[in-house]
Amino acid sequence: MRAIETQVLVVGGGATGVGVARDAALRGLPVALVERGDLAEGTTGRFHGLLHSGARYAVRDPQSARECVIENRILRRIASGCIEDTGGLFVCTPADDPAFGDRLAAACADAGIPAEEIGAAEALRREPGLNPGITRAFGVPDAAVDTWALVGACADDVERRGGAVMRRHDVTGLIVEGGAVRGARLRDARTGEESEVRADITVSATGAWAGQLAAMAGCEARVHGGRGVMVALNHRLTHAVVNRCRMPADGDILVPAHTVSVIGTTDVATDDPDDTRIPADEVRRLLDEGAEMVPQVRDARALRAWAGIRPLYGERDTRAAARDRSRGFALLDHRDRDGVGGFLTITGGKLTTFRLMAEVTVAAVCAHLGVDAACRTQDEPLPGSEDGRFQTVTERLAERERTLHDEAIVCECELVTREMLLAAAAARPGASLDDLRRATRLGMGPCQGGFCIPRAAGLLAGAGRMDAPAANAAVREFVAERWKGGWPLLEGRQARQMRLDDWMLHGALDVDHLPG
Repeated sequence: MRAIETQVLVVGGGATGVGVARDAALRGLPVALVERGDLAEGTTGRFHGLLHSGARYAVRDPQSARECVIENRILRRIASGCIEDTGGLFVCTPADDPAFGDRLAAACADAGIPAEEIGAAEALRREPGLNPGITRAFGVPDAAVDTWALVGACADDVERRGGAVMRRHDVTGLIVEGGAVRGARLRDARTGEESEVRADITVSATGAWAGQLAAMAGCEARVHGGRGVMVALNHRLTHAVVNRCRMPADGDILVPAHTVSVIGTTDVATDDPDDTRIPADEVRRLLDEGAEMVPQVRDARALRAWAGIRPLYGERDTRAAARDRSRGFALLDHRDRDGVGGFLTITGGKLTTFRLMAEVTVAAVCAHLGVDAACRTQDEPLPGSEDGRFQTVTERLAERERTLHDEAIVCECELVTREMLLAAAAARPGASLDDLRRATRLGMGPCQGGFCIPRAAGLLAGAGRMDAPAANAAVREFVAERWKGGWPLLEGRQARQMRLDDWMLHGALDVDHLPG
């Protein structure tokens, strides 16, 4: 059995996990991170892409709101290359109580969140697609964040500083010796090879799965799941993030994300962290509610729906509605709680607060290890963000115009070039087409991979990155995943698009019966 020795082991490759690993590496601690799938494949990669200003929580959860606005400013400074500075609006539709605007403004002022009332006429000038009947509007510093770029940049920085990032490794058990966790036993999901990582301290950053990992050490972590469904629409309906000016509810936020818009989100309590069902009635409710803010939601083509599980920590009140639980985070020291040393759990929180969660966690790690090292993540920019420039939706188009006659396009919707795809595959040996989607946005546009995925598989096979059976299997896997999110949306123009994809993929190519 292969054995790896390190000082800090982090389990979980979402934003919190890579944040903890990066903070530890920046403090000079040897660190290894393990993830059962691809990075950001779980909750981190299954949300609407909002960089919170904190305004959404200002009335109900002021502590989370304060954390969000502080971290919003820090991330704009250190992770600018992963952020599109869209700005945000809170609008009172004809169905909303205009008086709530006063509560929102007061709560934002208390939390230190800039919130300026701009008036309905100015909001409609900025965003002509808004409901023309809005009565009030407030501007806030919301933004859109590219979650895969953010997590990837953190992981790159960990490896650049000597840490290890191990994707596709299942934790089969924790190593418990002498009343303390001393690492974990792993199985490579691709090869079946077993190994173990021995560490002085192990950090669980597994989000909604924290209770399962804690149980491997005989410990407890009471994390409750909140399943949220979101829907991607086929183009950007607004320039800014738009929220309804009311208490958070279903279908009250629209986020411009690259070339699409995302409407979210439902919130249903679940005890199963893998419960990513997409009920059709929730999809319909999202679209109906979203149209109250932006009427064009009714006419836009819904591309795909998906669900993610929010990790909501709570020692008591397990029957509380998911929407009513705090979005704050919790750091659990299992030495104090369960008598098991060398083991910490960090859970709850938001993607916006991942850096703060990591700072608090690694400070506790240093205290356990007797190490005196200051946090540097609030000042050190991530790779790709050194110049302080924000993302723009036109970046790829401008680059495409510059190299119009030099680079072949694989995915027209997201302007993924042959060179981009091959570079991503070279950086990630053994990556699936779905992994490459997260790295490049391959197949995330209006055709949902119908045209580009067979091309990509052929290109990768021809370049020696996959053999023919693996390429065939990758196409089947990708198509199955995309269709899972399309079934709840089979109506109108989207039904016609998916029928076209079906003719090409199952009719012409017969992907279900390809050899391999």
